[in-house]
Amino acid sequence: MSRVILVTGPARSGKSEWAENLAIQSDKPVVYIATATEDPHDQEWQKRIQKHKERRPQDWVTLYAPVELAATLSNTKADTCILIDSLGTWVANFLEQDDLNWEKTLAQLLTVVSLSEADLLFVAEETGWGVVPAYPIGRKFRDRLGAVVRQLGAICETVYLVTGGHVLNLSVLGFPLTATKSESNKLS
Repeated sequence: MSRVILVTGPARSGKSEWAENLAIQSDKPVVYIATATEDPHDQEWQKRIQKHKERRPQDWVTLYAPVELAATLSNTKADTCILIDSLGTWVANFLEQDDLNWEKTLAQLLTVVSLSEADLLFVAEETGWGVVPAYPIGRKFRDRLGAVVRQLGAICETVYLVTGGHVLNLSVLGFPLTATKSESNKLS
């Protein structure tokens, strides 16, 4: 099985840079999967995308998968490091999807991740640390992204939290929520 790593944290915390650093450290060819779509009418969005492009090494292959993330991952090679940035954008691309189809989409992604032979590095935003959004689409986004991060985190070898410009290895500092009481007592 491949190494599966999740890098999560709030906006502008440095999570993408940390994931890029981990990809470089893998000493494998890197494939960067972008989940965002470009919008020439949104200059601020274009600047964000450009900043990410400029930071990536020239030898990285870039693929775009705003919707077909599972299919794209299923076609990756075992001897590569795949960096997916970001799950928040990917989730946002499915907000129009009904709950039943969304659950199928998520299950498909998790299945592909568990079967992948490539090293996978996921970047995900933490959105649920603030107030509950006052509008339904905001709550749907927050809840779906939270569920993706939790379910993916449960199958990851390592989970990092990047906040305030610092990296915490949650896999070393904490324990999975599914750990039994005796396991959690050993870790405390």
